[in-house]
Amino acid sequence: MKIYKKYIVIQLFTTILLLLATSGCKITYTMSGAIISPDVKTVFVDYFRNRSRVINPTLSQSFTEALKDKFVNETSLSINKDQGDLEFSGEITGYDVRPLSIQKSDTGRDFASMNRLTITVKVIFVNNKNHDQDFNTSFSAYYDWDSSKAINQVENEAVLVINTQLIDDIFNKSVSNW
Repeated sequence: MKIYKKYIVIQLFTTILLLLATSGCKITYTMSGAIISPDVKTVFVDYFRNRSRVINPTLSQSFTEALKDKFVNETSLSINKDQGDLEFSGEITGYDVRPLSIQKSDTGRDFASMNRLTITVKVIFVNNKNHDQDFNTSFSAYYDWDSSKAINQVENEAVLVINTQLIDDIFNKSVSNW
């Protein structure tokens, strides 16, 4: 019985020491893998204007709203309308459709068997609580599809997939410290 009581006392003492040692440091982890300082409470996402040569009329709005949604859904931060502890601004700088893979047809003519839509976004990130994390970076993502389909047949899906990848990359660089 004495050994059992000593074991319980040692375990209790160890647990208390562990709690005391870790209570001085606090970092918030989210299910998304974000590491956010507890003094960061708000995020501001400015409207991302489309400055590319080819304009998709809904891209600016859908990209901006999807970036806001990422922070609302995956962090405890609240969205501010003008300034925030974290701030995102920038512009869409590229919207390019190009043939990806050229093949010869039975008649000997060249044709594209695959096409690629690439979207590039320039992002300016300011962390008003820790300016060492600020960045001004361009992000690109793409979507490939079979050339038997026209861009207007795949464009909505392609933009959704690309936006998701771009936003994941931006989110990870800004709050997951990769």
